[in-house]
Amino acid sequence: MTGFREIADADVESVIALWQACGLTRPWNDPYKDISFARESETSTVLVMERDGRIIASVMAGHDGHRGMLYYVAVDPSQQRQGLGKAAVRAAEEWLGQRGAWKVNLLVRTENAAVKGFYEALGYEVSPVLCMARKIAPA
Repeated sequence: MTGFREIADADVESVIALWQACGLTRPWNDPYKDISFARESETSTVLVMERDGRIIASVMAGHDGHRGMLYYVAVDPSQQRQGLGKAAVRAAEEWLGQRGAWKVNLLVRTENAAVKGFYEALGYEVSPVLCMARKIAPA
């Protein structure tokens, strides 16, 4: 995970600001809750890269004991096109691989289709599956 480390308490505000700058947050997903949830389990994490005292890249990763998932892959807009997105994905893949995940999935919002080429260049491909979801009330 060269250059990446697990998120610390002091990083939370900066990570959320990064996600907002990258247009990754949505009103229905509380980023504080997402970070907290990821940090509560040994099966998920948020990895960050810091430069000159600033968080410039992040990725949330988790697994279900079988497959890994990536979320919130973000690079500071002023730092993009320097390989940091690729580094974030590879750091998350390494973290997941060390925990036994043998495949990594990710979701791309349809309105963010421009990022499809980025993931294809990293070896990701569109799977012939239909993603279905249902919101459930918290326990």
